[in-house]
Amino acid sequence: MLKGITPLLGPEVLAILRAMGHGDEIAIVDANYPADAHARRLVRMDGHDAPVILDAVLSLMPLDAAVDGAAFRPCAFGDCERREPVFAEFEAAIARREPGFRLTPIAGEPFYDRVRAAYAVIASGERRLYGNIILRKGVIATPGAAP
Repeated sequence: MLKGITPLLGPEVLAILRAMGHGDEIAIVDANYPADAHARRLVRMDGHDAPVILDAVLSLMPLDAAVDGAAFRPCAFGDCERREPVFAEFEAAIARREPGFRLTPIAGEPFYDRVRAAYAVIASGERRLYGNIILRKGVIATPGAAP
């Protein structure tokens, strides 16, 4: 056990988050997602819902403020305007941990391509369809350093 770090994040996830560099991406995918087939590095967290895992990851990892988008979700049923309840939970976690960032939809195969290119994938136990999110890692600025 470590102080200030949720026990939800085990050694594999902690090592991945630490090893990731600025601009690397990590995906949290639902239980229906073909995680084994798409992941370069895979961590299974089957007993946990995707929004819970997202909140835990964002408790440690900054999002990338140097680009237009740093958090991405799929378009549900091919409709990027469709609002699934899991998306609202993702947005709430982002607002709590990384205010000012928005959740950007990505349609179809480009979403899958982005997951395949991600540094790592966390396979959740999320049973709701489209319960997937991709996060782009940012930096933690040194106090007193110029932006």
